[in-house]
Amino acid sequence: MTENREFPGNDGQAGSDSSSQGRERLTLTRESYGSQTAMIIKVIINKYHDRYSIPEIDLADFAETNRFHTLVASLLLFAFGLIDFCITFISKINNLKPHLFSLVYFGIFTVTSPIAFILSTKFKNTSREKAYQKKTLPFYFLYYVVMGTSIFNFYLLGQPFNGVLSFCMTGIISLSAFSFSPIPFLIGILITMAAMIPGIFQNFGLTGLLDTIILSFLIFYFSLYKKHAEKKYLIMLRKHKSILEARTFGNFTLFFDSHVVKFSRTKSLELLGYLIYKSGSSVNTKELITVLWGDHADSSRYGNNLRNLIIDIKKTFSELGIQNFFITEYNNFRINPEIIKCDYYEFLDGDKKAINRFAGEFMNQFSWAENEISFLEKKALKK
Repeated sequence: MTENREFPGNDGQAGSDSSSQGRERLTLTRESYGSQTAMIIKVIINKYHDRYSIPEIDLADFAETNRFHTLVASLLLFAFGLIDFCITFISKINNLKPHLFSLVYFGIFTVTSPIAFILSTKFKNTSREKAYQKKTLPFYFLYYVVMGTSIFNFYLLGQPFNGVLSFCMTGIISLSAFSFSPIPFLIGILITMAAMIPGIFQNFGLTGLLDTIILSFLIFYFSLYKKHAEKKYLIMLRKHKSILEARTFGNFTLFFDSHVVKFSRTKSLELLGYLIYKSGSSVNTKELITVLWGDHADSSRYGNNLRNLIIDIKKTFSELGIQNFFITEYNNFRINPEIIKCDYYEFLDGDKKAINRFAGEFMNQFSWAENEISFLEKKALKK
């Protein structure tokens, strides 16, 4: 007679194995999802990099535009803040307590805008390698300050419409006047929207909220579009660089398509030489007049002469088809160093051939260039 025996220990072991296998499958599933998510994120980052990423040194000219526009914006915001602060303080001096938030609001602009102005002034002569990072920093500072004041305006001042309007205008003005990375721009939009969404829904309803979200999306989309357009624009400029050349060692000469560029006025070449020497930094009218006609030159007297030189340069470049090189902004002048081949720039970048070509002569026909020779000689010895 066969005896039936039970082995409860084996059943427990089977249950344990099944549970262990389940945990392993769950772990593998999680690892699979994690791996797929990482791959998707990597693909998105690579596509973003390919389509929108630009080396910072190629953005040196955009950086100078950012710096100059930040100077203008900071002055306007300072005037806005100071004037409104004074008007509010004087008109409500007998009863300031209900208007403290208004005074703080205007005070924020009065205090922060000079900081942006000082930083923009300080970074004027930054090297091309660090120009975009440093010259764009004051813009980001102002951008986040104004986004923050939009929230302040919305809630603490009790002006929802003005808060949303300030938010939208900040995004639109930033798009039209500045070059920036879309990611920090998006962060500013998201933070501001996250703070204002409950208030927008409460004050303007679902329709108003959807409109604001759609507008925010469009602003960010156009920031991506603009960055891609900048990248295509720089590719086009690189083609320009192969046919536009400045030789500064010895006499200064400008070539386009292997031919010497000649101007109608003698001083036009000197003006252009000085702007090339400044490596893309903006130069104002007064400085140019001093360089071209001496320390005691009267701006009112030589202003017309300078305007004639500007017209001469623009006309000559237009006839040759040279575009986006000579740039004028609010009586400030500069060149775009990214689209010209120049032995001076190659020397500063440490190019051995350019260093060997330097023989102690730099723009010989211009007296102001003599001061640069000793600097170049010392730099050549260090190399």
